[in-house]
Amino acid sequence: MSTFDITDDLFFNRTELDLPRLQSLVADSLKGADDGELYLEYRQSEGLAFDDGRLKSASFDTQQGFGLRSVSGESAGYAHASELSEEAIRRASQTVQAVHSGHDGTMALAPTGTNQALYGDDNPLSALAFDRKVKLLSEIDAFARALDPRVVQVSASLSGEWQAIQILRADGYRASDVRPLVRLNIAVTLKDGDKMESGSFGGGGRFLFDAVIDDQYWQDGVREALRRADVNLHAIAAPAGEANIVLGPGWPGVLLHEAVGHGLEGDFNRKKTSNFSDRIGEQVAAKGVTVLDDGTLYDRRGSLSIDDEGTPTQCTTLIEDGILVGYMQDRQNARLMNMKPTGNGRRQSYAHIPMPRMTNTIMASGDKDPDEILASLDNGIYAVNFGGGQVDITSGKFVFSCTEAYKVENGKLGQAIKGATLIGNGPDVMNKITMVGNDMQLDEGVGTCGKNGQGVPVGVGQPTLRIDGITVGGTA
Repeated sequence: MSTFDITDDLFFNRTELDLPRLQSLVADSLKGADDGELYLEYRQSEGLAFDDGRLKSASFDTQQGFGLRSVSGESAGYAHASELSEEAIRRASQTVQAVHSGHDGTMALAPTGTNQALYGDDNPLSALAFDRKVKLLSEIDAFARALDPRVVQVSASLSGEWQAIQILRADGYRASDVRPLVRLNIAVTLKDGDKMESGSFGGGGRFLFDAVIDDQYWQDGVREALRRADVNLHAIAAPAGEANIVLGPGWPGVLLHEAVGHGLEGDFNRKKTSNFSDRIGEQVAAKGVTVLDDGTLYDRRGSLSIDDEGTPTQCTTLIEDGILVGYMQDRQNARLMNMKPTGNGRRQSYAHIPMPRMTNTIMASGDKDPDEILASLDNGIYAVNFGGGQVDITSGKFVFSCTEAYKVENGKLGQAIKGATLIGNGPDVMNKITMVGNDMQLDEGVGTCGKNGQGVPVGVGQPTLRIDGITVGGTA
């Protein structure tokens, strides 16, 4: 079944909406505008949480609605409602027409479709029985306690959603997508004498629950959560000061996402509030550093067959061998900057206006062996996992907390440390990268990015990196 079959059934066969009349209404609503669309959405979501041997909570939610947008120059009018009716859309039309009243714009050309499908369109919520999901969480709890007698608490959660969208433009162009998304989280707490520490694991993507209920997958996840908790039990306070560091592959790419990725989004650069504004063609990172935003990776959490404006996603090179070559663009900012959209127009839901957002932001592999990189570090820190972080887009300054890190002495891993934070400036740190590994990995599928009050699923990835002279905040 095609995504149009599914979304036509949801939006037209099961509602009072009539497609020909709706297309005419959209055309009338956006007459004189530079761009815009009607965005229809239907979403089902489910979440189960298991804590201390019992099901703590279970939720199921269904949402539907529309968002109508009119774009005129740098301005945009947006109206939305949870009611899928012609009358509601007519009321929204009166609101958004105000933004282009008296404006004689020429509607931008519609996106060019590719028919790419980066995930299946089956509903993960109905593909696995509720009692089987509960059984999985119970098995995780029992397995963790059986593996390690020091376990005093186990928390596990399973979540999934199924989102169907259809986009209608004034020129009659339509695009549709059906997006599955699942996630498994596991957290354990160990007690050894008077000390207690926790460790966690999470993973997921745009697929059905089959992947996460596989015994090997979730059992490996439990082992990883236990390993991290055990590391924390034996960690010592982190030293403070300037240090050379090595970042592990995969999830540490979240530092790249926050410290550099946001600064390469089109709106910040059009408004010249980014450190990277007006710097296309300049060296902004060390040689050997190539950064991509790739929304076309199959089944990945941050991937999309089309973005939320109907533009097919693509692999966009942002930095190539240290040179800034591009930005991530939605349609409005691309037009105003005389650039092409890159399939990065994203929104949290029908209630939110689209804006340039990352998909899967990745630093490409280099030519160094990871063991060689670690051996090159006489004295420093090896950071494997990160927790929360903050970044200021205008200045590029960031602060990130390490959830797993180790001292490095004479090129060898030493004792685990805790309480370390990395402090720096994104563009500055990009120029302090001295070695890039050949082991690029993607994260496990847990990222959610926040911007202007909107959250969207994203992915990150990077190889092992050496960065010289970064400030480390510690507790020792």
